[in-house]
Amino acid sequence: MLENDAHGLGFGTYSLTGEDGIDALVTALEAGYRHLDTARLYGNEAEVGEAIDRADVDRDELFVATKIAHFEEPEKTPEYVRNGVEESRSRLGIDTIDLLYHHWPRNRDDIETVLPVFNELVETEAVERVGLSNYTPSDLELADELLEPSPYAVQAEMHPYLPQEKLRGAVRDRGAFFVAYSPIAQGEVFEDTTISAIADERDTTEAAVSLAWLRSKDGVVPIPRSKTPEHIRSNREALELDLTDEAIERIDDIDRRLRCEDPEWMQWEE
Repeated sequence: MLENDAHGLGFGTYSLTGEDGIDALVTALEAGYRHLDTARLYGNEAEVGEAIDRADVDRDELFVATKIAHFEEPEKTPEYVRNGVEESRSRLGIDTIDLLYHHWPRNRDDIETVLPVFNELVETEAVERVGLSNYTPSDLELADELLEPSPYAVQAEMHPYLPQEKLRGAVRDRGAFFVAYSPIAQGEVFEDTTISAIADERDTTEAAVSLAWLRSKDGVVPIPRSKTPEHIRSNREALELDLTDEAIERIDDIDRRLRCEDPEWMQWEE
């Protein structure tokens, strides 16, 4: 479902809580977003479920992704994962989770405990597809040994200042989608002279240019997040924005490097 334009630009939901969060989610659904990305740790699965209920969109059109077993969550036992997924399904108001990610593994033990349970969840049809969030290439090799269904998607931070060539190659080798969070580098692209110049040339926004650049990369699906109705709608300009090869190369050549999400304990593989 991620391969077509309706799902080729998802909607991130981090920090969208309460009535304001529901309003933003309904706006996104009414604007045409069909791929919603949440997580148990975000504390807003109920809001996502309520927005799905309020919006005039058929469930069959939606692609709902959530995540479990974040490094800040309690001990990751198999029973914890099973119970947590049942709670997520209930809060989201859906029978089957379209895509379930293992969220921010802290160590090898996390991966070895959680992924076998994901196999069970696919067998029981509680989950249709599995994903891996903030995995390194080495983590993906371990996942290869543990997962029976291949990962459908791998989610990580990606934007013009973090192009993720090595990880994208590892994801592409597995035939998975690369789902890019923080796709506008938490607002940093608005101050970038190269991206601003391209936005002016195309009469669009810096956010749309950054999202279109991401979509130009094979198998990459960005998931922007916004609370502002105007931005929620304008970000979808990226679906109709075909950057020239020259514009893509100018963005590729930006030499700034920035990682917005960088826990001290995480050992990245650049």
